Order: sequence, then C-alpha cells, then structure tokens
Amino acid sequence: MTVTIDNERTIVIGSRKSQLALVQTYWVKKELETHFPNIEFEVEKMSTQGDKILDVALAKIGDKGLFTKELEVGMINNEIDFAVHSLKDLPTNLPEGLMLGCVTQRVNPADALVVNQKHQDKLLDTLPEGAVIGTSSLRRLAQLRHHYPHLSFKDVRGNVNTRLGKLDAGEYDGIILAVAGLERLGMTDRIHQVIPAHISLHAVGQGALGIECRIGDDSVLHVIKALEHPDTRDCTIAERSFLRVLEGGCQVPIGVNSIIEGDNLTLTGMVASLDGKQLLKDSVTGDRHSPDHLGTQLAEKLKQQGAKEILDLILAQVDRH
Repeated sequence: MTVTIDNERTIVIGSRKSQLALVQTYWVKKELETHFPNIEFEVEKMSTQGDKILDVALAKIGDKGLFTKELEVGMINNEIDFAVHSLKDLPTNLPEGLMLGCVTQRVNPADALVVNQKHQDKLLDTLPEGAVIGTSSLRRLAQLRHHYPHLSFKDVRGNVNTRLGKLDAGEYDGIILAVAGLERLGMTDRIHQVIPAHISLHAVGQGALGIECRIGDDSVLHVIKALEHPDTRDCTIAERSFLRVLEGGCQVPIGVNSIIEGDNLTLTGMVASLDGKQLLKDSVTGDRHSPDHLGTQLAEKLKQQGAKEILDLILAQVDRH
C-alpha cells in the first residue's frame, strides 16, 4: 500500500515530562527528522498519574495506564499524533482505537545495582547483612529476596535523579535501576554492578521504546515504522503475550528474557512470591515468527506449575493493603 505523507503537516509527539522520558522522546524526534527532513515534528509534554503520585508504592496504586493514560487520551482527542513510552510502562491491553505502532531497537535490558559511596568495594552477594536496597519493583524485590535473603528492601519512588539523591544522602545502601535508563541519561558511571539474568530477569519490554498511535492513521504509522527493529519487536511481542496471559503488571513479580538465534526465539519467564521463597522459572523455544504463541505457551506452562496461585495470592495481598 502506498502512503501519501502531507509534508505541510506538523506531527505532534506526546511525552511524559520526566527527564528520562524527554531524552527518549527527543531521540525519537531526532531520528525521525533524519528520515523525514521535510516533516515538522514538535513535542507536547504531559504529566501522568504516575508522575504525580510519588509517595505511594506502585503496587498499591495499580498499574493500568499509570504512566500512559493521559498520553492516550491526548491521542484519542487528536491533541497529539503519537506517544513515546518506555515499553515496560505500556499495558498489554490498549484502549480502543490505539495500537503499538513501532518498537525501537532494545538497549541493554538488565537491571543495575547502584551503591552508596561507602560500599564501592561490595557487590550484591558481599553487601553486609541488613544492607538496605531501594526498589519500587516487586519483580526486582522478589528475585533479589530469593537470592539474597540477608538484605533488607525498602520502596523508593521518584525520577532517577531523585532516587540517586536519596541513595547518596544515605537513605539506602544501594538501589536497583534499569541499565537502559542510566545509559540514556549518560549516567553509566553510576552502574556499579550489572545484575545477570540468572539472578534477575528483566521486565517485559525493558530497554525498548514503544511508540503508540491511532489505528487508521496510516501516514503517522508509516513515519514511525522507520524506527522499527524486527528482532526487538518479535521478542517483546512474545514477552507481552506472556504477561497478558498471566494478567500481570507493575504490581506482580513477573520477569522475562528473550533471545533470537536464526529463526528461533527462546523466551524465559519467571513468576515469584513477594517473599522470594517461591520462584518458578521456565523457557520455551520456537518459531520467531509466532511470538504471540510462544508467550502464551510459556504462560500456560508456568500456570501448570502454580504461577496462577502465586499471582492470585499477591493480588489479594495488594488489595488488602
């Protein structure tokens, strides 16, 4: 199908106001300007619920569109043409009329340990008993509790600079952040330890950007597809399918890892209890061109091992609090 692009049209990109979100959005804008030098792009900054509520743990707020809803309303109302998200923040079920139009090339999806200066000579397994580690992710919390029961964990919210400020002020001995976010912010010097996948499987979509747009807006879809990365797209479709079948989100400990070798995609998934004492992990390998099926297959495999019971218990605990 031939798509006609109106070079007189200004394409409006929606973004959260956080520093990391804007770095990601302006990267997308710059890349698209190199592909389409005759199109005018502008950025519209919006605050989301997740940006406003910083004194409550993510798990207690719920996650349905916590960092995306206001941007989605902007698209539905034609105030913006597309939105740039950290793909891990984008719910697996999107509002009617919207679609995931493009997935960019993933950067390192791993988690990172950042430490207070006094622990520069320590790693996760050598931190002293009772050392306080900050994370707002139940996925990270459950896996680290499983492997390092001697550590203590405390919720930490706010943007990356806010979290680093609390760490440096001594409120925490260490905090866990995404390698990708630190890399994009030019803060790789703060990465003390990249946590290997056998310790902490990453979040669904972590390290990739997801560009959401209106269904039927073919000219915008054509433009954003210029940044599509097929390998990342296939991997994250499998991951999001896995998450969707398990009905998970920010408030449940679900982790993944995906690797493409030739025409094969290997998807590894993890479900854990909040205390880290129960941790289920398994993998499937199959045709990379059927990523939805692979995600569903792995989810059903873990359900047979008890994943549903673990998740139901966690959701009941979250609801009670």
